[in-house]
Amino acid sequence: MSAQAEDAVAIAGVRLTHPAKVLYPEQGITKQDLADYYLAVADRMLPHIAGRPLTLVRCPAGRQKKCFYQRHAGSGVPGELDEVKIAGFDEPYLFVKDARGLIALVQMGVLEIHPWGARVDRPDRPDRIVFDLDPGDGLTFGDVAAAAQEVRARLERLGLVGFAKTTGGKGMHVVVPVARRYAWPAVKAFAKATAEAMAADAPDRYLTRIAKAERRGRIFIDYLRNDPTATAVGPYSTRARPGAPVATPLAWDEVSPALDPAPFTIAGVPRRLAGTPDPWAEIGKLAQALPR
Repeated sequence: MSAQAEDAVAIAGVRLTHPAKVLYPEQGITKQDLADYYLAVADRMLPHIAGRPLTLVRCPAGRQKKCFYQRHAGSGVPGELDEVKIAGFDEPYLFVKDARGLIALVQMGVLEIHPWGARVDRPDRPDRIVFDLDPGDGLTFGDVAAAAQEVRARLERLGLVGFAKTTGGKGMHVVVPVARRYAWPAVKAFAKATAEAMAADAPDRYLTRIAKAERRGRIFIDYLRNDPTATAVGPYSTRARPGAPVATPLAWDEVSPALDPAPFTIAGVPRRLAGTPDPWAEIGKLAQALPR
């Protein structure tokens, strides 16, 4: 067998070169390990990723080396990925259709997948709104969970259903599926109004200003994710961070002061999926109207 043949494997029919390359040095997680992870979670992940323009975080030499954002297709794109031209952007965006596309992203050294809140057939009409809860110093993950429950309660008073997920970092997202009839400025305006209402009611706990100097002991409610150029990490995406964490959808009864996101990693999430019903099973069935 040639050295070249030994240095490549086929996963889901996709050629993966240098499968033994270590991407997460702390855990010794290799390129093949990452491909195996995405294959294991593909059925749960693809309904939230497939058919959406993507912003990618690529770390071809591994997490601790130089990583960079890629928003457009560029050259040398694997054949398993698709491209879409979007009005207002000079270069096309990449998107995936199936598990083969996820493996192709691994081949590119992608460690984070950030989908748009809109689909490639109507990129000007988002179908998901994201509230990104980012805690300042001095707060616990339980504080973030309490904030997520408050966002949920406010949405319910408006007749809306939200869905929770960890981000693979210190924060959480609350995601609201909406009908595809609103333009981006409309969904951002709704998110802004909701966030500012929370900050006005509890200025000691919440703020909507970006300045980090003001965040200690408070949670920044980032509504700016609701924009084509400011996407949020996708469900079941890995993060380019120590520990190989994963952004993980949750059931609302899990969102409590006792919530510990530490088990939500490349190793832990496939085990979780094997024994846990899909907490986001209904999100794709909802096309909610924004309140007037």
